[in-house]
This record gives sequence, structure tokens and C-alpha cells, in this order.
Amino acid sequence: MAKETVAKDVVIIGAGMAGLTAALYAGRSNLSTIVLENELVGGQIANATGIENYPGFMSVKGGDLMATVQAQAEAVGVVVDEFDLVKRVNLASVPKIVETEEHIYEAKTVILATGMKRRKMPLPEAARYEDRGIHYCELCDGHMYQDKVIVVMGGGNAAVDAANYLTRYAKKLYLIHRSELRADEVSQKRLYANPAVTVMLQTEITALAGEKRLESIQVLHKDTGKSEELPVDAIFVNIGVVPNTELFRGQIRLTESGRIPAGEDCRTEIPGVFAAGDVREKEIRQLTTAAADGTTAALLAERYIRQLED
Repeated sequence: MAKETVAKDVVIIGAGMAGLTAALYAGRSNLSTIVLENELVGGQIANATGIENYPGFMSVKGGDLMATVQAQAEAVGVVVDEFDLVKRVNLASVPKIVETEEHIYEAKTVILATGMKRRKMPLPEAARYEDRGIHYCELCDGHMYQDKVIVVMGGGNAAVDAANYLTRYAKKLYLIHRSELRADEVSQKRLYANPAVTVMLQTEITALAGEKRLESIQVLHKDTGKSEELPVDAIFVNIGVVPNTELFRGQIRLTESGRIPAGEDCRTEIPGVFAAGDVREKEIRQLTTAAADGTTAALLAERYIRQLED
């Protein structure tokens, strides 16, 4: 069966803060717009239990915030489709082609807002224990470990926030990181103040053990050179992220880190193609900067389309 060909002014790939903000502004500019998402609508921030640094909110759940932005975009005619996976793109063609499992979209402009995914645990046996003790989403899976021993691996904001969240379930929680913590001071203080938490810095997880599920880990204390075995029920891994750009490899230039080079105007090397949010090579990556990128990309996409029509 032949795929349906659909013409759009704007195709946005990725439904995180950058993509949905771009959709909101594109829709308000009366551009026919669709947002395609291969994973979770809302992006990684949808899992955040309490965002306290987004203007206008003292505290807001990530899922609630992203649902609101999605509703705003849909209210101005934007279609958000998370069930038709993107399989192929041709960004250099005119019009640009975005092919999904069911459709071929011909777009005047494309906004790449695919964000990032969490880096996997770098131990060869880790895959054996995925969903059997090793997890990457505390909001999704934390409830499975009520009154259990939980480890959080990592030292940035995501790791410390995950640890603080998981203390509601854990009988005992270890935060293990190979160097020093990089998280906000407020989050660190909250973690250190919890009597159920032990923070192990300058420490690496070197081995995993367990029959059918994870049962224990071996850790190396780098400052003393001593190893220790810890009985644990789960590890939640927060050791960094990888940009979701494999779909565009060979289509557009990528940096050494795998991100898309684009300036503050979000324009890429290909006219009519914009990069927004964490997928764009930039120094600061925050929820507010993702929203700013989405705004910029959509407004300049609208300008690009008007220039084509003129």
C-alpha cells in the first residue's frame, strides 16, 4: 500500500520543550504544522517531579508543564503525532522530505528538536540487568522498589534530583559518583540532610552480580584503592546524555559530540532547516533555553517561508 503524501509548511521532529514551543509559535503564525515524536511526548523533562527554575511557576511537574504546552500548540491547529515513527529524511531536497511509517511529508521547512537520551551504563553485563535492577527512569520505575536498597549513579543535577525523588521509596539509598557532585547546592543539601542517604564520591561501580535480577554491586573507592561489595536491589543510571541525531547522520553536519552546529538563530547549514534545544551545539542547555530555541526557530521558519512565497 502506497504511503500518503502530505504537504506541510513546517515539520518538527521532536516533541520536547523546544519542539512543542516551536509548534506553538508556528501554529500561531498560521503555518500548517505537524510534530513527530519517536519516543516520549514532552521529552526527558516530562519525568521531572518538581521544576522550580521555570519562570512563572514556584514548582511544577514536568509532565504537567509539557501537557500544557502541547495543549496550547494543539489549540492553534498543530498536530502532535507520537505513533507514526520517523524512518527517513531528505533535508536537502525541495521540498524537504520526512518519511514516517505511514506518511511522506513534503515540508517547506523542518525543525530538528530531537533532544537527547540517557547514556547507558558502561559495563558489559549491564544489558543483562536492564529492567531487572538497572533502570534509566526513576519516575517510571522507582515505585517498584518500596523499602528496597537503591543506588543512583551520577553526579549532576539529574542524578541528585533522581536520588532525592527515590528517597520516598528507598529503605537505603546510595549515590555513587566517580568524582565530585556538580548539582545545584540546594539539591545537594537536601540529599545530604536525608539520614537514609549515603553519598560515595571518588567511587566507581566495577561489577554487577545476581542470578535472575541484580543483587549486588562491586565498587572501587578510588581515593583508598579499596573495593567493597554492596547488596542492592536497583541502580538508576544518570551519567550523561547522547544527542538523538543518528537519523540525520549523512544529511547534515554534526559536531564531534554528535550535535548539530547552528547559531543562536537556530539556522543550520541547510536553508530552511533549523535545530532547536539540546540537539543544537551550544554552551547552556536549560528548559528556558530550549523554549527560546523553539521560539526562534519557528519565527525564522515563518520568515523563510514568506521569502519563498515572495
